[in-house]
Amino acid sequence: MTRFGYTLMTEQSDPRDLIRDAVRAEQAGFDFEVSSDHYFPWLDSQGHAPNAWVTLGAVAHATERVELYTYVTCPIMRYHPAVVAQQAATLGLISGGRFTLGLGAGENLNEHVVGRGWPPVNVRHEMFHEAVEIIRELFGGGYVNYKGEHFRVDSAKLWDIGDQPPKIGIAISGDQSAELAGTLGDVMIAVEPEAELCRLFDQHGGAGKPRVGQVPISWDPDKDKAIERAHDQFRWFAGGWKVNAEMPGTAGFAAATQFVTKDDVAENIPCGPDLDAHVQAVKEFVDAGFTDVAVVQIGGDTQPEFLDWAERELLLALKEL
Repeated sequence: MTRFGYTLMTEQSDPRDLIRDAVRAEQAGFDFEVSSDHYFPWLDSQGHAPNAWVTLGAVAHATERVELYTYVTCPIMRYHPAVVAQQAATLGLISGGRFTLGLGAGENLNEHVVGRGWPPVNVRHEMFHEAVEIIRELFGGGYVNYKGEHFRVDSAKLWDIGDQPPKIGIAISGDQSAELAGTLGDVMIAVEPEAELCRLFDQHGGAGKPRVGQVPISWDPDKDKAIERAHDQFRWFAGGWKVNAEMPGTAGFAAATQFVTKDDVAENIPCGPDLDAHVQAVKEFVDAGFTDVAVVQIGGDTQPEFLDWAERELLLALKEL
């Protein structure tokens, strides 16, 4: 049976609201909650970017049942992988074993802040592979020494880690990342409803492991308002991930998407009150073979009303899938 999740989108809400919404989403009946981990919003109009780890620690304390994910953390520049492993182990304990560490190769938008420049994609993939190896070794509980092309670890050890360390989810977009996810990961993460990604994951050792997707929606009783909000805050998606990973700041995303129209957004994101349209967007992931699907409701100030609607209608319809 497919499980359905809720997205704590740090780019569009302050941490106090995120914690409030996390509690309400659990009450509404969502199975899990995923949190973005950004230093910047995609566009200035989103207006927020609190620290995901501090926020998730509070969410873990405030909730009781839902599983929690970073969706996703980049462990190659802004955080050293040894620090990510420590944060994840701590959050695993605080949450009572409900935390999965979602990892990805990151975006210039969030990683440039440490002043080291943004490496080319092949170097980033090398760094990411080493980072996952380090985190996996540290989750083993012993002392770790590691000397790679990009990272060194000197006698590191996690002193507070549960009997079962957090599961590792890895974001994939093609064969190379699918191989890493299948061999070193416990969970596949993707943002496109592509059956081919699931097939590649299975081919590289992922058969039987969860695969988690995410879909944006803009629910609102007023369709025009829903489209306006999605265009204002979510048109950044139009460049695709190969472009999005390279853009250095919100001004760049605004300029790159200045010719994306409201019609373009409405064709790609379900907008308005039509329950069937929102369910169909989720169903694409279910049909592609995803075991878990998280929804992103666009608009920070719409979350309370959205969660009431999700409890009344959306989740009931999704569980009929």
